[in-house]
Amino acid sequence: MNKKKFDFFIYAFIFVFVFAAIIYAGKFYAFGKFVMGVECKTFDIRQNIILPHKKNNSDIVIISVDDPSYEYIVEKFGTWPVPRDFWANLIKGLEVVNPKFIAFDLLFTKHLNALEKGDKELIEAVRNNKNVYLSMNFDNYPKEIRIPPVLNDNLKVELKNDNIIKKSPILTFTNCRNAMNELLDVTSNFGFINVTRDDDGIIRYIAPLFYYKNNYYPNLTTLIALKYLDIDPSKLEIKNNKLILDQGHQIPLNPDGRAIVNWYGKEGTFEHISLWEVNDAIKNNDIDFLKKKFENKIIYIGTTVTALSDIKSTPVSFMYPGVETHATFLNNILDNNFIVHFSYRADLFISVLLCFLIGFCILKFDSVVYSVFSSIAIVVAYLIITVLAMEFFNVWLGIVLPMVAATIIFIAAYITKYLLKSKDYEHTYKLAVTDGLTELYNHRYFQEQMIMNVENVVRYGGCFSLILIDIDFFKKFNDKHGHQSGDAVLRQVAQTIKKNIRTSDIACRYGGEEMSIILTNTCKEDAIIVAKKVWSAVRERKFELADGNKANVTISVGVASMPENGDSVEDLIEYSDKCLYKAKQDGRDRVIGEFEQS
Repeated sequence: MNKKKFDFFIYAFIFVFVFAAIIYAGKFYAFGKFVMGVECKTFDIRQNIILPHKKNNSDIVIISVDDPSYEYIVEKFGTWPVPRDFWANLIKGLEVVNPKFIAFDLLFTKHLNALEKGDKELIEAVRNNKNVYLSMNFDNYPKEIRIPPVLNDNLKVELKNDNIIKKSPILTFTNCRNAMNELLDVTSNFGFINVTRDDDGIIRYIAPLFYYKNNYYPNLTTLIALKYLDIDPSKLEIKNNKLILDQGHQIPLNPDGRAIVNWYGKEGTFEHISLWEVNDAIKNNDIDFLKKKFENKIIYIGTTVTALSDIKSTPVSFMYPGVETHATFLNNILDNNFIVHFSYRADLFISVLLCFLIGFCILKFDSVVYSVFSSIAIVVAYLIITVLAMEFFNVWLGIVLPMVAATIIFIAAYITKYLLKSKDYEHTYKLAVTDGLTELYNHRYFQEQMIMNVENVVRYGGCFSLILIDIDFFKKFNDKHGHQSGDAVLRQVAQTIKKNIRTSDIACRYGGEEMSIILTNTCKEDAIIVAKKVWSAVRERKFELADGNKANVTISVGVASMPENGDSVEDLIEYSDKCLYKAKQDGRDRVIGEFEQS
C-alpha cells in the first residue's frame, strides 16, 4: 500500500469513526435532549441578532392591562377581576370604530350563582357582535377535580390526513376549563390559549390545534386567522408536515405538532394601548382617539402586568406578555413567516461537509497558522450562514451537532497529521540510517551506536561487545557468479544475521562484504556464543543465486568487548579487526575472540 492510499485510508477511518460515534450517541435520549437544549439556546441568540431587521404587522394592536390600568381597576372596583359589564362596555365602545376582531386573552369562566347584571351585559354584547373572540383552555385535571365537559360541535374544526397532532402527548388533553355556558350558547367564537414551554421554561413553539375527546380544536389565534383569511375550518389538512390553511398560508409543524414562532421583537413590539386610556376614551366619547387606534384593527385584550401572572419567557425576552405571544403567532400566520427546523439527517449532512472541509484544510496546509485560521474561518462562515438562513429564509440550521463534529474532526485530524508526520519522520530517519541493499543499519548509524554504548559503559559500568563479520573469498565469488548473485548473497547473509540475534542487538553493514553486530550489555563470553551461532547459521545455509542455483558461503568473525579489550570506539574496532584478520590467517571460516598481541 503506497503512502497516498494509506493516508486516504486513515482519513476515511477517522470520518467513519466520528460519525458512527455521533449517530450512536444520537440514539440516547439524554444526548438528544442535551443537544436540543443547547440548540435551542443558539436559536435564541440568532433570533435576537436578526430582530432589528424585522417588522411586525401594524394592523395588530394590544389593549393591555398594564400596571397603571391594574391600579386604575383596583382604585375603581376594589379588586381584580372587574365586573363583566366593564368588558361589555369596552366591546360596545370599540365596535363604534369597526375593528376587524376583538380577541380576549382572558377567561370568562362560569359564574358563581345566578347570572349577575354584568354577566348578562357581557353575554348580550358578545351576542350582538360577531367579531368578538373569547378564550378557553385545556388541561389534564382528574375528573375528581372537574368533570371533563362535552364541548359544542360548533367549536371544533375538521382535519384531514393527521398523523401528527392526535399522536402528540403534549397536544392531547383530558379536561377543559369551560367558559360560561350562556356565552357558549350565543357564540362559537371560542379558541384555546394553551401554550407549552421547553424544559428551560422558554416558549419557542405554539400549537395551532389541540386534540380533546377525539376532536380537533383551534388555538384562539388560529381561529382568528381562519376568519381573517376566510378559510373554511372544515377544510384543514396536513401535508408534508404542514398544516395547510390555504395555498398562501401554511404552518410547518414539528414532529410534536407545534410550530416554531418567529419573533418580531422585545416586549412592546406591537402597539400597546393601556386599558385605562381606552376606557377613558370610551367614557368621554373620544371617537378620534378610538378610530386612530382601533379602526380596522385586530385587537387583542390581555394582561401585561406581572401581578396577574401572564408573563412568559421567550427567546427575545424573559418578561414577555402572554397576549403578545398570541399576537406574534397571528403575525406569523398572516405573513406566512414561520421558522422551519432542518432535520437531524440534514444536520448530519452539514456535519459531514464541515468535517471534510476542516479535515482537508488541516491535512493540506503544513503551516499550523494557515490550517487553524482556515478551520476557524470555515466555522465562522457557517455560523454566519445559519444567521442569514434564519433571517432571509426562515430556516433553522443546526449548530450544535456540526460544531461538535467539527471540534472532534479538528482534534482527530491534527492527531492524525502529526502521527503521519511522525511516521514520515521515522521512515525518513530509517532511510538515512539503513543500508539500501541489506536493510541493515549503515556505517553512520554503526558509529553513533558505538559511541553511545561506550559512553554508557563509562558512565554506568557493565560491558558491551562488537562482532565484525567478513564473507570469505567474496571477490572471487563475485567474479565467478556475477555481481547480482553477490548482492543476493549479501542480502541473505544479512537476513541470516538478523534471525540469529536478539531484537536489542544492532546489525550493521560495515562496508563492502563486511558486517557488524553491536551487542549491548553483553560480555565476551556471551558474545562468542552469539558469533558462533551466526557463523554456524551462515555456514549451513544454501544461498539462492541470481540464476536460480544455490551455493554455500562462509564467514570469518572477530569479537571484541569493552572494557576487556579497550575503552574507546577505536580500541574495540581495532581489536575486533585484528581478531578478524587472525581468523583469515588461520584459514577463514571461523570465530576468533582472542589473539596474542606483540
